[in-house]
Formats: sequence, C-alpha cells, structure tokens
Amino acid sequence: MSSPPQQENTSPDSKDEESRHLLTAPLPQSTSPLINGDADDGEEEFAYGSGEKIHVVEFDSVPIDGVDYSTVPPFSWKKLWQFTGPGFLMSIAFLDPGNLEGDLQAGAIAGYSLLWLLLWATVMGLMIQLLSARIGVATGRHLAELCREEYPRWAGLLLWFMAEVALIGADIQEVIGSAIAIKILSRGVLPLWAGVLITASDCFLLLVLENYGIRKLEAVFAVLISTMALSFAWMFGDAKPNGKELLAGLLIPKLSSRTVRQAVGVVGCVIMPHNVFLHSALVQSREIDLKKKGQVQEALNYYSIESSFALLISFMINLFVTTVFAKGFYGSEQAGSLGLVNAGQFLQDKYGGGLFPILYIWGIGLLAAGQSSTITGTYAGQFIMGGFLDLRLKKWLRALITRSCAIVPTIIVALIFNRSESSLDILNEWLNVLQSIQIPFALIPLLTLVSKEDIMGTFKIGPTLERVVWTIAVLVMVINGYLLLDFFVSEVNGLLFAFLVCAGTAGYIAFILYLISHGGGNVANWFNLLRTKGYSYAGQ
Repeated sequence: MSSPPQQENTSPDSKDEESRHLLTAPLPQSTSPLINGDADDGEEEFAYGSGEKIHVVEFDSVPIDGVDYSTVPPFSWKKLWQFTGPGFLMSIAFLDPGNLEGDLQAGAIAGYSLLWLLLWATVMGLMIQLLSARIGVATGRHLAELCREEYPRWAGLLLWFMAEVALIGADIQEVIGSAIAIKILSRGVLPLWAGVLITASDCFLLLVLENYGIRKLEAVFAVLISTMALSFAWMFGDAKPNGKELLAGLLIPKLSSRTVRQAVGVVGCVIMPHNVFLHSALVQSREIDLKKKGQVQEALNYYSIESSFALLISFMINLFVTTVFAKGFYGSEQAGSLGLVNAGQFLQDKYGGGLFPILYIWGIGLLAAGQSSTITGTYAGQFIMGGFLDLRLKKWLRALITRSCAIVPTIIVALIFNRSESSLDILNEWLNVLQSIQIPFALIPLLTLVSKEDIMGTFKIGPTLERVVWTIAVLVMVINGYLLLDFFVSEVNGLLFAFLVCAGTAGYIAFILYLISHGGGNVANWFNLLRTKGYSYAGQ
C-alpha cells in the first residue's frame, strides 16, 4: 500500500531546505490500478526508486516565496551537468555493432556519397528520442508502463512480445559483435562462443554498477564512448580521407540504384525499438516535481541539449567508420564482402601495422561498442518487461531473466553460425529484418501517446510537430518496408512459406492500423474519418 500523503511543512526550516533543492518533490502517485497493483513488497513500480534519483540542486538561493514555478529558471551550466547522462546511454544504440557494420558497408560500397543521409538520419533519430524523453519527463512513467495502461491487455501483451523480439535480435548482434572483438584481441585463442559467454557477464557488471548509483553507471558509459571515439578517430587519422570528398558527401545529396540497399540500412539503423522504450525511462533518474511546470520544462530543455550533444558525438563516430572504409575499400574487389568478422583483417592488410596495429584499434573500438550496447540492452529489458507485465521482482532477478532471454538464443546462434563468415552475414540480414519489423510497434505508441492531452497535459506536442514526426515515422517505416520486401522477394521460396509470409503480413498490417486508429490525436482522427468514408462508399 502507498503511504498516506504528508501534510506540507511550512516552517522556516522546511522553506530553507526547499530553497536549496529545485527538484526534490517525489513524483505524484498514480491512481491507476495498473500502476498500483498489489505487490509483495507493497511498493509501486517506478523506473527508479525515490532513493535512486538524483537531486538537482537549485544553486541560486531564492526565497521560496519569491519562486515562480510556472516559469523556467535561467540556464545553468551546473544544472546541465547534473542532467547529463541519459542521452549518452541512449546514444549507445546509434553505435552498436550492427550500426558499425552498416557504416563500413556503406563506406565500402557507396564511398562518401551517403554521408548526407547519415547526417539527416541522425537528426531524425534525435527527434524521435526527444519525444521519448518528453513522454517520460512529463508523465513520470516510461513508455512500456503507458502502453500497458492505454491499450487493451491483448494489445499490450502483443506489444511486449514485439519489443522483446526486437531486443533479442539487437542483443544477438551486439553480443556477437563483442565476441568478434574478443576473438580479434585474443589473436583467435578465444572462439566466438567463448566471447559470447564472456559478454554475457555484463549482466552482473550492471548489477554491481547500479549498487554504486546511476552517476557511476553513466561514468562507465562515458569511458566506453570515449574509447570508441579515440579508437575510430585514430583510424580516421591513419586513413587520411579526402577532405573535399568528405565535405561534398555531407552537403550534396546523392543516391544511385547501386547504393539503395546501403541507404536503406543507414536510415533503418537510426530507430532501435528498445531504445525508444529505454530513453523514456532513463530520463526519470532525475527527481522532478511534475506539479511544477517550470521544472518539467527546464528538465526537457536540459535533456534536449545533452541528447543533441550525445548524438553529435555518435554521428562523428559513425562518420569516422564510414570514411575510413570509403577511403580504403570503395571501388575495390573486397567492398562487397566486408563485414564485422573480416573488417579488422582487411584494415590491417590495407593500412599496415604502424605504431599500434590498426587491427587491434578496430578490435578495441568494436569491443567498447558491443559491451556498452549489451549493457544498455539488459537495462532496456528490465524496463520493458517490468513496464508491460507490471513485474515486482528484485533487480538482480529481473536482470538475470532479461539477460537469459537474450543470451540463451545468442549462444545457440553463435554455435550454429560459427562455421563461416558467410553464415554470419546471412544471420545479420535476418536480424536486421527482424528488428525492422518491430519498428512500428515502438513508434506508433510513442507518437500517439505523446499527442494525447489526457496523458501529456500541457506538454503534448502541437499539430505542426505532430505532422513532422509522423512524416518521419512514415518515412522510416516505408524505407524499412522496402528492405523487408526486397529481402522476402529474394529469400522466400516455396508455396507454403509464401502463404505463411502473406498471412503474417496481413496480420501485421492489421495490427498497425489498429494501433493508429486506437491512439487518438489528429492522425487517428484523420485515419478513422477515412475508414468511415470507405465504409459509407462500400455500402452504397
């Protein structure tokens, strides 16, 4: 049971204490039975407990009677530093081994010509992630919890299943990426399956780090991102790419029929379904009083700044990888056969040893990318499972369950596909398709819920922004639809398999249309109007 509300203390000492902290009030308790369900420990399920949240201190000591909490206080570098962290954890999904493989293939096959698309894809990804942060800050609940509340139980369970499938697919790529890096750095002594087992231990590393507080966890990720940045920047310096061609690739849009598949991959990598759920939970690690609109807006402003900076760094890292492979392999015979497994050796053959062999620089960067993304995957899994299923489990047990859900199939996959590089490439193609299928089931709930006034209050997005983000969402879904169509046309053989794919596609589209029509907002109203007109025409 929740504790009864406390009477406000209006003593001078209380006012002094409140004046020293800007964001000290606990999040308001929800009256929804879905939030306040019975639990063994009697506590409500939140992304972070009240003792885990970071207090953002009000450095300008203004008497409490003179504070207008409906307005946003002046910008403060110290406050920005205290809000810095969640955006960098979110940015890891833009740097996972799957993205790095997409970067190196885009560079090798398309040269510098897709750098402009990488830039704008990152901007689109930023807009989606800012909406995820917005819904988490403004409601005090993360996306998985809101989906459980807003959709019927069958739809909520189906969304949970889709999110778990996407997470498992991403985790397999990330774990195998780490295992490849371990194999490189051990000079082949440790096989792929051993690297998978070593990477699986990140679950326990996460639990250890969490015990020391969220800031310590964020610091570890800062070290991992710095490791990636230094490693790939070193490679960029060794490769010495052409500055004019690089700048032209960034500023001049160019796309040919030969590079369409790589372009689709670049755009498809910016939206990771589990990352949309994750960011809405991470932003709740700072204590915010939802009753004070100025504090909420201030938090949104700081999160927007730090997320933009985090994705700028991730863009630079992706740029480094793409240009290194564009410089070394564009137009070469090896361009079509490059992948994570053989990229290090190709780099070594192309650029040589130098002061520090580029093979091991690549391995260090890849290991940092894989290890950081698997830890955030475990983190996301806790929020997804806890939010959708309303689980009240100890952190160590929930982390163990979510890690096991991904690591068991990953070990099986590593053993099966460890026979050749081509088999791992086939696996990667299927995993990309698996994650592409799940994208609508993260985007549509996010965009519909962030547009609803009864959920967001005054922080719901306006009509213009709603049109912009829906345009981005439709663009991403169409591009991924092209990828799926291209893949299935080339891979689907046999009448029975074709029938199953068609039946699954029909159910898939039907569920997407249901999510849009159920969501409310301008887009849902427009869609329902079209459907009503369609019925009326059909009845005539």
